[in-house]
Amino acid sequence: MCRGKPFYDLALRCQYFLLDQNRGTTVHNVVISGTGLYTPANSISNEELVQSFNTYVQQFNADNAGAIEAGEIEPLAESSAAFIEKASGIKSRFVMNKDGILDPQRMRPHLPERSNDEMSVLCEMAVGAARQALERAGKTAADIDGVIVACSNLQRPYPAIAIEVQQALGIQGFGFDMNVACSSATFGLQTASNSVQLGQARAVLLVSPEVCTGHLNFRDRDSHFIFGDAATAVIVERADLATSAHQFDIVSTKLLTTFSNSIRNNFGFLNRASDEPADSPDRLFVQEGRKVFREVCPMVAELIGQHLEENQLNVADVKRFWLHQANLSMNHLIVKRLLGREASVEEAPVILDTYANTSSAGSVIAFHTYQDDLPSGALAILSSFGAGYSIGSVILRKR
Repeated sequence: MCRGKPFYDLALRCQYFLLDQNRGTTVHNVVISGTGLYTPANSISNEELVQSFNTYVQQFNADNAGAIEAGEIEPLAESSAAFIEKASGIKSRFVMNKDGILDPQRMRPHLPERSNDEMSVLCEMAVGAARQALERAGKTAADIDGVIVACSNLQRPYPAIAIEVQQALGIQGFGFDMNVACSSATFGLQTASNSVQLGQARAVLLVSPEVCTGHLNFRDRDSHFIFGDAATAVIVERADLATSAHQFDIVSTKLLTTFSNSIRNNFGFLNRASDEPADSPDRLFVQEGRKVFREVCPMVAELIGQHLEENQLNVADVKRFWLHQANLSMNHLIVKRLLGREASVEEAPVILDTYANTSSAGSVIAFHTYQDDLPSGALAILSSFGAGYSIGSVILRKR
């Protein structure tokens, strides 16, 4: 290992270990040179979602009136748009399919199976975001050596969605999928950055296609409003090859995981080997919301604070926090713990109100949407957190 000052973040430790093993290896500076966003055409407002949910509730209570009166089951409670916005900060969400979700008899997206010769849904979304990122970075497929698909739910086990994206865009090199739930993009950024730093790729395309409505229980009052669909893309490349107008140095990355059942989804290939019903609620998104809030917020603030300190940076110098877009109150609390005061909307921008929680894509949507106004030299944090528990922190500096 390299002697002297200890290196805390994993990316730097990997660099210096390799240099110690092979003195001829060049470690490259790495930048984010372009981002892209795919937004579905359809949007659902809180009011539309509540109308569908309440119709379902009324029908359920009517169908089970006898059992409810006998005390055998509890009646379901209706929801309201005001409750949703107060609890989460969400006003609407973009979705891949609207009609199926709003049908009280169905209450899930309607996405017909595609043939193996057709582009998969996740690939289609990823390619849409990737083309935009490539354009912003001033790159073509020939400039990219690797593709990483990092998201919370993959459409199939194999072949990897990343390899399908690679083929669709005409990219040579490698591709693979990874899943760290809502933290997938920041974990993917460290993975992509390491590949570029160590000369394994000139540039890596990181995409996070999220069809979160596919694993959401729209019959659950506490969570039916949480998610939306979207896809993001990021070009991670060598600084000496970057030519785009807006570039961000990847100063450092830091990751943390600690096991928790407070956010869970039990869907998997072994479900068919059990005798549980195929539509069991635990095979969709399930969380203990209050517990997650109580446990995750201090963990995120502590990790970001430690990350800055380890890099001899002051939190007061951070001009922008692009945080995971899960809950407005969570983000307010995290930044307040860091700054010791309320953050302005410029310091901690929000896209949650119109996109809802798009899992791993959320913090990157905020980054994509609110980056161009930052001056050269501005310090920023990109952070995501979620199931696992998992937390990722990326320190960026505008070039």
